[in-house]
Amino acid sequence: SDGSEEPDPGEDQRREGDASAATEGHSGSQAGTPREAGDEAKNKPMPDAKVTRVPGEEEEDTDSMDGSGLYSSDEDDDDEEEEEDQEEVEDEQAMDSWLGAELRDLSRPSWRAVPSLKSREIGRGSHQFVRRVCGARGLVQRLELQGRLERHTGCVNTLHFNPSGTRLASGSDDLRVVVWDWARRRAELEFDSGHKSNVFQAKFLPHSGDSTLAMCARDGQIRVAELSATQRCKNTKRVAQHKGAAHKLALEPDSPCSFLSAGEDAIVFAIDLRLDRPANKLVVVKEGDKKVGLYTIFVNPVNTHHFAVGGRDQYVRIYDQRKINENENNGVLKKFCPSHLVSSESKTNITCLVYSHDGTELLTSYNDEDIYLFDSSHSDGADYRRRYKGHRNNATVKGVNFYGPSSEFVISGSDCGHIYLWDKVSARIVQFMEGDRGGVVREGRRDGGWEAVCGA
Repeated sequence: SDGSEEPDPGEDQRREGDASAATEGHSGSQAGTPREAGDEAKNKPMPDAKVTRVPGEEEEDTDSMDGSGLYSSDEDDDDEEEEEDQEEVEDEQAMDSWLGAELRDLSRPSWRAVPSLKSREIGRGSHQFVRRVCGARGLVQRLELQGRLERHTGCVNTLHFNPSGTRLASGSDDLRVVVWDWARRRAELEFDSGHKSNVFQAKFLPHSGDSTLAMCARDGQIRVAELSATQRCKNTKRVAQHKGAAHKLALEPDSPCSFLSAGEDAIVFAIDLRLDRPANKLVVVKEGDKKVGLYTIFVNPVNTHHFAVGGRDQYVRIYDQRKINENENNGVLKKFCPSHLVSSESKTNITCLVYSHDGTELLTSYNDEDIYLFDSSHSDGADYRRRYKGHRNNATVKGVNFYGPSSEFVISGSDCGHIYLWDKVSARIVQFMEGDRGGVVREGRRDGGWEAVCGA
């Protein structure tokens, strides 16, 4: 075969999802929770490695004494190291067994490497090659650690690639921002952010020539750094101030000078760097008369007038910047929530949400809960379409994202220190790898090929 007629990597996923999509449907007013793709597999619990003992067997005395009557600390240390090594081996074996069971029933990937390479060599389908490669499940399952970037002295909370993918910005509890040439594993620029508390995000503004970074932090400040071509920071300045921590910024895909911010004070600011007073309060997010502190915000990449927010309740709220009337439904255009959480008293929060590459889907991660996929075109109150299980999200504000040029996969960090990748349509785990022993807060490039993760 010449490879020119092979299906896109997402086609086998769409075929896999046809049956489940038919049963789930476009829920809106339908009662009950939709049937979830991959639920049968997802209900298999992730193993917890434990040291088992034969009934009646005494627990080993770690404070035993040697023949001299003195404690043998060296022997104790050796025994403890051996036990830890054995537990680690058992953990790895259990995880390998569990992941093998997850992958066993998946259909074979449709992308074929050899025909695609041959087609590219003769000039057929070369423009689609990168897109097909980055969206191929077979290559996602081959992802592995390429290197470590070490510079910060505190927890790293954020990573963000520049639009071309050649540079990576990181922000940390040490209040500093580093711009990396990640391919060469070296820091090109390091500067003081100007923040007084933990830096939560640092993002390159699009079409700015990588010269402008927007930042937010626990101190509630929204700051902008101007970078020079000589690899130094010319200055940083405050452009907005929340009355509480500001966790996330939302960039407008084609704008080098405007973006949104969301804070725990429930306020969304629209920031335009061309104005003398850059910050304009767009909306105060409320449920009834009660303010809802915000943890996350994202602009629809296709319809940039729309943005979604989430925070200290269970609802995803979508707003239209052109017509926010707080006297009518608190300005909300529509809101979504998994049906079983609508009347929940568990105080579930949304820690992160993102739109897909074409703005048609919304991915939402809940603390002490799972990840849910919504159709952003559905009517107000519609239920979720997919549910992704397996990760742990309770220790920190975990991120979630799509992965692949056509949002073929879902990726998230976990409190267990691992990175999870799910097939979006089947909701099955297709990759599981260690990211950081202190828990992973993932961020990075969405279109595939490379992924950056950070943690404690």
